[in-house]
Amino acid sequence: MLRAELGNALKERMRARDERAVSTIRLIIAAINDRDIAVRGEGNSQPIDDGEIFQLLQKMIKQRQESAKMYEEGGRIDLATREQGEIAIIEMFLPQQLTTQEIEEEVDKVITQISAVSVKDMGRLMGELRERYAGRMDFGKASGIAKARLFG
Repeated sequence: MLRAELGNALKERMRARDERAVSTIRLIIAAINDRDIAVRGEGNSQPIDDGEIFQLLQKMIKQRQESAKMYEEGGRIDLATREQGEIAIIEMFLPQQLTTQEIEEEVDKVITQISAVSVKDMGRLMGELRERYAGRMDFGKASGIAKARLFG
């Protein structure tokens, strides 16, 4: 589903002659294809699913945020602005992100559902959150909240 959306967006942006969007969408498609190849090398014949694509997109956003920060610190505002533009394009393909309050509520709910009580349950908890909220949750925030709940 997401692959078709990316293909359609690429065609649309090419018609509109939006070079930045075309370039960014091509990067996304290339990253997905690279991941598909890597998965095949691991013995899985199926391409990655939308959940894994969402994780890939989040990783791409994080990389660009770090680059933009470095460019700003180095006085290269033009490059930082370009990175921010790419982030905006990538975010178009992600579902709406949960707020911090929603993340707290979902972490509490999953803790209750799986009866998590200690650090030993952290892996199971994060796995369950990743399965349910791929592409919609900042797992860095979720991990911090979960640690506070389980260790606090």
